[in-house]
Amino acid sequence: MLMGKKGLKIIVVGAGKVGDTLVNRLAEEGHDLVIIDKNVDRLTELANLCDCMGIIGNGASHEVLEEAGIATADLFISVTESDELNLLCCTIAKQFNKNLATIARVRNPDYGKEIPYLRSKLSLEMIINPEYEAAVEAARILFLPAAISINSFAHGSAELVKIKIPEGNVLDGKTIAYLGSNYTNDLVIVGVERGDEVTIPNGSFELSAGDIISFVATRKVCHSFLKSIGFNTNSVRSTIIIGGGKSAYYLADQLIKTGIDVKLIEKDPERCEELSDLLPKATIINGDGINESLLEETGIRDVDSVVALTGIDEENIMLTLFARQISRDIKSVTKINKISFTDVINRLDLGSVIYPKLITSEAIITYARARQASIGSNVEVMYHLFDERAEAIEFKVKEPSSATGKQLKEMKLKPNTLVSFINRSGRIIIPTGSDSIEVGDSVMIVTKNKGFTTLTDIVR
Repeated sequence: MLMGKKGLKIIVVGAGKVGDTLVNRLAEEGHDLVIIDKNVDRLTELANLCDCMGIIGNGASHEVLEEAGIATADLFISVTESDELNLLCCTIAKQFNKNLATIARVRNPDYGKEIPYLRSKLSLEMIINPEYEAAVEAARILFLPAAISINSFAHGSAELVKIKIPEGNVLDGKTIAYLGSNYTNDLVIVGVERGDEVTIPNGSFELSAGDIISFVATRKVCHSFLKSIGFNTNSVRSTIIIGGGKSAYYLADQLIKTGIDVKLIEKDPERCEELSDLLPKATIINGDGINESLLEETGIRDVDSVVALTGIDEENIMLTLFARQISRDIKSVTKINKISFTDVINRLDLGSVIYPKLITSEAIITYARARQASIGSNVEVMYHLFDERAEAIEFKVKEPSSATGKQLKEMKLKPNTLVSFINRSGRIIIPTGSDSIEVGDSVMIVTKNKGFTTLTDIVR
């Protein structure tokens, strides 16, 4: 539930995988929700689970939208399986309520270059493409394979990087303070996951082999730090992508442009022909990626990385486990669409895992929080960390407040809250106690508290 703030009235069209995740997250944030879907069983189950109103019907229908209360809604989100229907729903909804913010899921690569045009002409607040965003996340990881995950802040100027400390690493047994004194003061460790515990550490916290740590730094500092502690900072040179869907196309296209050798396995011969035309520099192989002999023939023992992007989660998991059994050094990325047993998945040796539906919900929740926020500051970027046990939030500071104009050491922050960086006119400041937050800054906060919508939420 958001920090005592009144929730938005939100209408969501589509109760599929993305809609399900989105509605659950928005319900947790305390919003007033209405769901529209044609599938009675799916709609009823989701509406009962989230204690919200469900309407059976077409989200582009005049009658259905009126029943949903479109005239008084704050936010309208269409995430059905059809791009065209999502755009149509948003267009019609806007006719009812000119002040309504609209968001559409659009996945087809054919629309990719037209997104700015569509947003402008249809007055959309956001067009979200889960497959493209998943590909961007996978590419970031392959460009820096030492990382489990990488998230971008401050328009790409700062990165939140997650790594696992291996046995025998120089960080094992060292305190956070030792790290700052002997390696670099230009980064901040914002979270440590040890078993089931998540800690926002202070200087006396002692790191241990097996810890999963998240730190914030500029890209340059990130690379030099990882190199100094014995991690490989080179991009992968070759990859096998298994599955030829939209995410696979987007990812292969990005990798090829940076000179990475791409082999792609897809079992549908017609899709293989399409991909051969779309990706002339990739090697497209027609076959079942779950076939061990085919993987051996494709050269799985010789590539730097394997990315499992089939539409079946169980297949993706098995493919990754097989790849990591062949080589401990291979970088693996696994896409998970539906499976919700995160505790089980975390215990498997899968390397990096990406969840397209979570990427979508985080982008939309970020927008919803920004719309709720006071005029003084609002949410720019937000990511959930450590299976939603912490949040990393970037705020834009627009006006003076109780969180500005004073040294951080003088401020009483809420427990389990850390100021990670201050972005001042493009310069990333890793703050000390004598630094202050000023109007015009962007500030990244990491916290185990939930629902911060404005910078003043960090202060007791």
